[in-house]
Amino acid sequence: MTSPAPDSGLLAPGWAGSPAASATSDTACLQALLDAEAALTRAQASLGLAPAGAATAVTGAADAARYDVPSLAHRARGAGNPVIPLVADLTEAVGTEHGPYVHRGATSQDIVDTATMLVAARCLDVILADLARTGSALARLAAAHRDTVMPGRTLTQHAVPTTFGLKAAGWRSLVLDARDRVAAVREALPAQLGGAAGTLAAFGAYGAADPIALTAAYARELGLRAPELPWHTLRTPLADLAGCLALTAGALGKIAADVLTLSRTEIGEVTEGSGGASSAMPHKANPVRSTLIAAAARRAPQQAATLYASLVAEDERPAGAWHAEWEPLRDLLRLTGGAARDAAELTAGLRVHPDVMRAHLGLTRGAIVSERLTAELAPALGRAGAKELLARLAAEGRPLRQAPELKDADLEPAHYTGSAGALVDRALERR
Repeated sequence: MTSPAPDSGLLAPGWAGSPAASATSDTACLQALLDAEAALTRAQASLGLAPAGAATAVTGAADAARYDVPSLAHRARGAGNPVIPLVADLTEAVGTEHGPYVHRGATSQDIVDTATMLVAARCLDVILADLARTGSALARLAAAHRDTVMPGRTLTQHAVPTTFGLKAAGWRSLVLDARDRVAAVREALPAQLGGAAGTLAAFGAYGAADPIALTAAYARELGLRAPELPWHTLRTPLADLAGCLALTAGALGKIAADVLTLSRTEIGEVTEGSGGASSAMPHKANPVRSTLIAAAARRAPQQAATLYASLVAEDERPAGAWHAEWEPLRDLLRLTGGAARDAAELTAGLRVHPDVMRAHLGLTRGAIVSERLTAELAPALGRAGAKELLARLAAEGRPLRQAPELKDADLEPAHYTGSAGALVDRALERR
């Protein structure tokens, strides 16, 4: 039988080749499983529960390059998870003397859950780096365009003037919200160690006077948090991951949605720095980065939903709920990681066209400042009368300047951006 090619993302350009793809590859997942096994033996050795030679031997054998990933995947069908065939191969690699110390006292879910946290930690680190790049690029855009006036749009229509600086500051605020949530989840990712039913009984049977101390030592070896309880069916860590990743994808999706709108041919207020080509139309420069981010944002909530559904995990070890988490979480890490990479590239190269924004401010022939004019005319005409006049002029398509009542009115959109500049300044104080 021919071994399958590795998953390179042929139909997933949003994450193909990204740091998140590397951090979540089959090889990376296998290495995390091996790291979890090796850390357990080292933790036991640190407490005198295993010889130092066993820790050295298991750590030395815990190299993903030594193992056949397709073989492990095929043999995982026998027990429903990859740990059982991996333990057999790792034990053989360690040798007769130290083989008995491989996986001693643990259950498969201890290793899979711990490896999942390691993969998540490594992937969140690269996502955080890309969010930092995106935040910095947006800060520069917001500062540079603090007073660049453009039409504000509500329900697809011109509303009142705003500034591109305020729009960019809002994008950055979402990115920083996502960063803060991802960082908090990253710091809280726990190791998993509970044994067969979450009682740590086997570790006591193998000589641990204080199995809870072994859990702490295990977490230290891995750079993860020591859990208060084994969490085989207490899936808060997975729910937290789902939440922060889905929020991040959505926050980046908001940026993409705005860029996709503003870069339409008939709008053209922004363009991506390097648009993508069309297979049929040579003139096109498609907003590819925004398109891929938008695709990720649409898929992420469904992946998160599966992780939330898996909170309903029966007994002390669930059948199906735990197994249902693996693929959606990896997909969610990849989707969000790819979107973060694309967002960093998008915002760094985004081109803003103030002259086009300025031209669009005149499309409504002055009506874009009708809110202010209503307030100014109200003392003479009453609020209802002022609104009636302005609505009639807008319906007729007449420039407001032609109305006698408005011959001396200030119709300059740049004079009606409210506190946009001050709001940008305040937003940029956030670090």
